[in-house]
Amino acid sequence: MSEFNFTGRVAVVTGAARGIGRGYAGLLAELGASVVVNDFGGTKEGTGGDAAPARTAASELVAAGGIAVPDTSDISTVAGGQAVIDTALREFGRIDIIVNNAGNIRWGGPPDVDAANIQSHLDVHVLGSFNTTRAAWPHMIAQNFGRIVMTGSTGMFGLPDNLGYATAKAGLIGMTRSLTVAAGEQNITINVIAPNAWTRMGPRDADDRPDARPAPPNMEPELVAPMVAYLAHETCTVSGEIYVAGAGRFGRIFIAGNEGYLHTGDAPATIEDVAANWATINDDTTFYVPASLMDWAGRFMGHLYPR
Repeated sequence: MSEFNFTGRVAVVTGAARGIGRGYAGLLAELGASVVVNDFGGTKEGTGGDAAPARTAASELVAAGGIAVPDTSDISTVAGGQAVIDTALREFGRIDIIVNNAGNIRWGGPPDVDAANIQSHLDVHVLGSFNTTRAAWPHMIAQNFGRIVMTGSTGMFGLPDNLGYATAKAGLIGMTRSLTVAAGEQNITINVIAPNAWTRMGPRDADDRPDARPAPPNMEPELVAPMVAYLAHETCTVSGEIYVAGAGRFGRIFIAGNEGYLHTGDAPATIEDVAANWATINDDTTFYVPASLMDWAGRFMGHLYPR
């Protein structure tokens, strides 16, 4: 039996019927959590809906000895985000953990990508994560406990044709950092997982479906789940961070700043000063990882307020 037990904890996992979400839901249920298996059942582009995948996944978890119920709410809407949290409260009486995993992808880049493409990603990834989190937040505050895992992606580093997806995934980092500061001393943590796994979201060709053939070695979605389960456990108190997992490797991604170039003297800095000190401005040999906006500002403008 694992030392990391979730008995008595209630988890909502969105996009949990297939792929990575199914791996998360399965491990949390195996470790004792009561799981709401949320999945709208749409295509990877985010269209349509089908109740069967969520029902099937929940039934499989129950058959394996776990506690689970299905939910087919569309978390991209305010009502849907509230509904999935209401399912947890109605069925299990509380909400402790949210894994915001639901996503979509519509490949596209300039000049052809349009506003509808960008909005479709923001609706599911960003607003979907916001809707569930906002609905659960008062309950987590009241019980002084909550674990929220946002699903980011290394896709935020950019590809020629993933503009909408990368934009949405990067946006979740700002949401996570701001929520962490808002949580303050409350026992509520918010972190980002960037999975490295083989799922139906990956291939660009609609006919090149990963569920039609085995995943490449060490790229099974289930290999991401241990990191997410740890981030969801009560013993893990880190918050506001970005972690990557998959293919047998687990690591951290972070946003850092450097000391840069500090202009001195009475005259304002000029463009020539910037150009002359470009190497110092871009120096990445020394850096710091700010804990918040105020932490960063204190460092960046510390010369104005010497101690």
